[in-house]
Amino acid sequence: MFYVVILAMVAGFVALRLYMVLGKRTGHEQALPKPAEERAPITTLPRPIESAVEPREIATRNIDSKAEAGLRQIVTAEPSFDVGQFVEGAQSAYRMILEAYWKGDEEALDWLVEADVKTAFAEAIAARHEAGHVLENRLVSIERAVIADAQVEGKQARITVRFDADIAAVTRDAEGNVVSGSMSDAVETHDVWTFARTLKSNDPNWKLIDTDEA
Repeated sequence: MFYVVILAMVAGFVALRLYMVLGKRTGHEQALPKPAEERAPITTLPRPIESAVEPREIATRNIDSKAEAGLRQIVTAEPSFDVGQFVEGAQSAYRMILEAYWKGDEEALDWLVEADVKTAFAEAIAARHEAGHVLENRLVSIERAVIADAQVEGKQARITVRFDADIAAVTRDAEGNVVSGSMSDAVETHDVWTFARTLKSNDPNWKLIDTDEA
């Protein structure tokens, strides 16, 4: 019984942390994050737009034009949805998910990603362990996070965010020898991640459902 209580306390803590990251007011095969040295070059951090209580024109300085209609649908369904806070939460989730993947922390990934994405991450983590490799990656900075698309299908809302980030990465073998990368040089990266949530549900959390590279 004591063990069950401890598990419940842990689950409650993680759920609260996720609510703060991607809560109500924050907004098949998967392409996994590659080591930074394999990423393609990228190119300003957008400012958040104001929340809306009812449908209205949405400022476009931090979103792609094709995302505007979908964001209006989301705001119409849930007036408390705040685009700016969602982008901030998405950046926090981006960091948490990358760090969990790099560390091989599958338990943390359970709370942040949907099943298909979790399976792909788990397979990559297993392959890495099998090879005896260890990642010592570090997210140096997120230079830009922009909402590239937003859609509502039935009750499910989907928001795609493009992250332009600097990542320092090094891969070591079982003996600690450097296989690739360098922690002294950050590599610019492009990632396009899609988060989803059921509108008007009791669960306020957005979860990662798809990853890709720009």
